[in-house]
Amino acid sequence: MTATKARLSIEGMSCASCVSRVEKALMSAPGVSQAVVNLATSTADVDYLPDETEMETLVAAVEAAGYRARPVGAGPEEELESLTRAREYATLKRKWIIAAVITIPVLALGYPNLLPFLKRIDPETMRIIWMAAGAAALFVMFWSGGHFFRGAIAAFNRRTADMNTLIAMGTSSAWIYSTVAVLFPGLFPEGTADPYYDIVGVLITLVVLGRSLELRAKGKTSEAIRRLIGLQPKTARVVRDGIERDVPVDDVQAGDTVLVRPGERIPVDGEIIEGASAVDESMLTGEPIPVDKMKGDEVIGGTINKTGSFRFRATKVGKDTTLAHIIRMVREAQGSKAPIARLADMVAAHFVPIVIMIATLTFVIWFDFGPSPAIRYAIVAAVAVLVIACPCALGLATPISLIVGLGKGAENAILIRSGEALQVAQSVDTVVLDKTGTITEGRPALTDIIVREGFDEEEILRLAASVEKNSEHPLGEAVVAAARDRNLQLEEPREFEAIPGRGVIASVGGIGVNVGNAALLAEAGRSNDVPEAEELAAGGKTPIFVILDGRLAGIMAFADVVKKDSEEAVAQMRRMGLEIIMITGDRRQTAAAIARELGIDRVLAEVMPQDKADQIRQLQAEGRKVAMVGDGINDAPALAQANVGIAIGSGTDVAVEAADVTIIQGSLEGVVRAIEISRATLKNIKQNLVGAFFYNTLGIPVAAGVLYPLFGILLSPMIAGAAMAFSSVTVVTNANRLRRYKLRGA
Repeated sequence: MTATKARLSIEGMSCASCVSRVEKALMSAPGVSQAVVNLATSTADVDYLPDETEMETLVAAVEAAGYRARPVGAGPEEELESLTRAREYATLKRKWIIAAVITIPVLALGYPNLLPFLKRIDPETMRIIWMAAGAAALFVMFWSGGHFFRGAIAAFNRRTADMNTLIAMGTSSAWIYSTVAVLFPGLFPEGTADPYYDIVGVLITLVVLGRSLELRAKGKTSEAIRRLIGLQPKTARVVRDGIERDVPVDDVQAGDTVLVRPGERIPVDGEIIEGASAVDESMLTGEPIPVDKMKGDEVIGGTINKTGSFRFRATKVGKDTTLAHIIRMVREAQGSKAPIARLADMVAAHFVPIVIMIATLTFVIWFDFGPSPAIRYAIVAAVAVLVIACPCALGLATPISLIVGLGKGAENAILIRSGEALQVAQSVDTVVLDKTGTITEGRPALTDIIVREGFDEEEILRLAASVEKNSEHPLGEAVVAAARDRNLQLEEPREFEAIPGRGVIASVGGIGVNVGNAALLAEAGRSNDVPEAEELAAGGKTPIFVILDGRLAGIMAFADVVKKDSEEAVAQMRRMGLEIIMITGDRRQTAAAIARELGIDRVLAEVMPQDKADQIRQLQAEGRKVAMVGDGINDAPALAQANVGIAIGSGTDVAVEAADVTIIQGSLEGVVRAIEISRATLKNIKQNLVGAFFYNTLGIPVAAGVLYPLFGILLSPMIAGAAMAFSSVTVVTNANRLRRYKLRGA
């Protein structure tokens, strides 16, 4: 049975160890084949067999692990998520502001040198003041930081530990020690009964501040998908029973007639049945110039009607529209993991218990071997270790960059299917380009007209186009298109006859016109030994002869022309250090001519469709990391075989489905940008991971006091709290730099 995909929104996750725990809980459910949890989006993507388990079972598995879960439907969840995040940010902001206001006077008590009048207060009064400070710190702990303690209790109930455990242990240890010191100072050696309520207040304030800043920065990472959702209108004007009426876009049905006026967004995909206009498709293709649309042309939901009004028949609605497909692909990709993320997950799974052991060992060593008063040093060092070690930055390092990078791709009409595809793309060293429809336009165009003496070029083209105007042959269509580009007036042909495999014969304005290949030329009694035709064929072009009243008037040459931006795109790929190989089933002569034009050194020509995947395998056997770029059905096996398959979006659905990356705009410039985005994102992830690992591996020993014997430096828990809070903010901020990354040619 085919696996079903489900997405759950997870509440209560706070660090990388939570991710591992939720994934294990979901994988333990019957019928689940894969579960990927994303800390940055607080979601879980699950593949499961519906005949073996149900959605309620998945939710129950998450809740049994101590977290809250709810299914995410097909609607615009990002809008709901944005509102939820805004409310959560407002709550956290209020909490840290109140915590800061309460903590400032408590902090001042801890530094009597700043307030000299405190020294003149008698000990008993000071004791009462400290008791009030303890009550204030307790309020901060359980009102501003209550979620840390609730999370720690939940973790304890499931016999695990997480970031909440570290914060709760650190702050509660400092508060309990301080309260005992204030209430029962005689229990401590003289000079050691000092309260640390300031540490409690400042830690909670800084960590909540850091969490709110992190939440705010995380909100920016999913702007790309929210913008995509915002492209779809809320309503559509449909014509039912001859009456125009506005209906919610979700109520539009396939087959409905939809009316679109100038300046409006097209609500769903469809085919124009009446009227004409120019449509801005930049959201889909990245091309700023509006595209002319007329009866029979396809229109895409979310694009903007610029000039005229038209009616179209809805063909794809709801979740089947192109825009919905794009949103779905981006959402699924953002919920995926890159292989590099597994490293952070593996570390995080064992991180918190190890930190608790290190903190305990730190306390024992300082208590047994530290200078007097040893108890004070032991508590300060142990609390600092607990606080600084929170693995928040480690858990966010990879997913937050992936979300931004994949969103950056979507904004540039590049759909990257998964985090794995994004990571592999950055290591590509060889790009194999299919010729037809990828490098070239995929249709023939008139490139040359060689005119024999006594004839006029435009007259030859006009007469040939007049004969071909009703032709469905690709070369005939190219002749007519060239004539219309020159604004030539065509006539109706008479005595028209199509000769299969040779060409067409007709009479135009009393002139006998034959248009065809060398066989037709021979039938007309003309020698087919024409040097110009041989030269054109040697250059990869197809020669067609035009015979007027029995005389050879001219030779027209046709070729599948190179797309206007292919040459620059190939040059950019070469500058990026990539080897470019062209693969085609075309003749070696034709392929070599195009390769010379683009500066491609290696050509695999006359390759049968079924052999393209074998050619990719051979390149991989040479140790290459191969990206295959194609657009046709015959490219699908090669796209699937390559390390990264890149489909030109103007191609077939089969090619797009087989690919890891889809370039919607159908240009090789998109391939350059896809690899650029991949490289920039992976560089950003590595920066985040190095920073997070460096922070934890360096921060824990410093907090434990390894610098004290040499330099007399002992890290304050307040500084540790600030460092922990802002490490996550740093990671998220660094990831958001990708949003401003400037792509080549963009």
